[in-house]
Amino acid sequence: MTNIIAIVGRPNVGKSTLFNRLCGGREAIVDPTSGVTRDRHYGHGDWNGKNYSVIDTGGYVDQSDDIFEDEIKKQVKLAIDESDVILFLVDSKEGLTSMDEDVAQMLRRAKKRVLLVANKVDSYKNVDDIHVFHALGLGDIYSIAATSGSGTGDLMDEIVRDFPVITVETHRNASQNPSNDESPPQPQENDASDELPKIAIVGRPNAGKSSLVNILLGNERNIVTPIPGTTRDSIHSHYQYYGLDFILIDTAGIRKKAKVTENVEFYSVMRAIRSIESSDVCILMVDAERGFESQDLNIFSLIEKNHKGVVILVNKWDLIEKETNTHKTFEENIRDQIKPFSDVPVIFTSVLTKQRIFKAVETAVQVFKNRSKKIGTSVLNDYILPIINEMPPPVAKGKYVRIKYAMQLPTAFPSFAFFCNHPQYLKEPYKRFLENKLREKFDFTGVPMEIYFRQK
Repeated sequence: MTNIIAIVGRPNVGKSTLFNRLCGGREAIVDPTSGVTRDRHYGHGDWNGKNYSVIDTGGYVDQSDDIFEDEIKKQVKLAIDESDVILFLVDSKEGLTSMDEDVAQMLRRAKKRVLLVANKVDSYKNVDDIHVFHALGLGDIYSIAATSGSGTGDLMDEIVRDFPVITVETHRNASQNPSNDESPPQPQENDASDELPKIAIVGRPNAGKSSLVNILLGNERNIVTPIPGTTRDSIHSHYQYYGLDFILIDTAGIRKKAKVTENVEFYSVMRAIRSIESSDVCILMVDAERGFESQDLNIFSLIEKNHKGVVILVNKWDLIEKETNTHKTFEENIRDQIKPFSDVPVIFTSVLTKQRIFKAVETAVQVFKNRSKKIGTSVLNDYILPIINEMPPPVAKGKYVRIKYAMQLPTAFPSFAFFCNHPQYLKEPYKRFLENKLREKFDFTGVPMEIYFRQK
């Protein structure tokens, strides 16, 4: 399972800048103004073949200093609770502050790896400025400049020191491998199709996850077998009913709250990462009364990035006042937000009345089968090559790209390699065209797909 790195610290020390560098992109907004990061950000990266997830905890800004400090402490406590490695970021230019000392006091009591990182060391003249942070008693200090990347290599070596090497579902970020001539994932030793589907129930707090899990694992179930060794508050149970057979990953540890705060949202993201990465298919539960919000889209994106199957379950549909096209409009809104990966089952349900509950789990099992589907090379080429000949890749810089043949790669999720003479000239629109054609023919509904262009 991927390790989680949490970046903590007071506002305006460069957490979002470091987050962007660790993820190899610009996912978080960076601005000199304190408190820009209010929503929780998370992303993926890998370093020397070791995969990780990153959480940018951000800073909370309020006019009251007391509330400000209390919110920072809550964020740090949640990061301590859920992460594997904590990066405590301080500002070398501003020096040691009382808020840094408050955060350090909590971190010293934590039984987690804590790395003290002094940011904004932009030149050798600033190196001596970091020694004041030895007073925090957190060991070695790693000096970096997150903006330029100076010192981040040594920091990453230390962060991933004990992380496992990637062995399954490896996929580098496009920013780390910008060429279209990407390296496809390596073959897997274990065939995922030989195992029972692992289905995780994920989503925002108060979406109805606990109610759904209680129904599925209630008195009507045939077999429920706890599997030892699971992560805290994540219960794996063997479910057999109506001919369905799968492992249910219960994320009901995210309880309903009388008031949903930013801290609860942050907590749900960290739990979602754990649950998603240990599953094959995720049932993403959405509250129909609140609609498909940004947090739902964030969790959906995390599912897609991890190449997991997904079923969107719109709960509490019985509470919605309906007109002629209410159902259609709601579904279209969801598909517009999740583009370009919109080939996803959307099911409207009411857990309270048990409406379409069986259809939801039945669809999730079917998505698992779609994810495990293998297409023979001859069958694939007999179908796709005539389409390519009829609609060849556009000419780029006077070069004619000729795709000779294609094959499915032996990975746990659908991935295909297309062999051609000039893979570097094939762009994203043509990749989407091929993906859509494969989905039309072979039914990969609910499953993210990867397509690679390789030199023949």
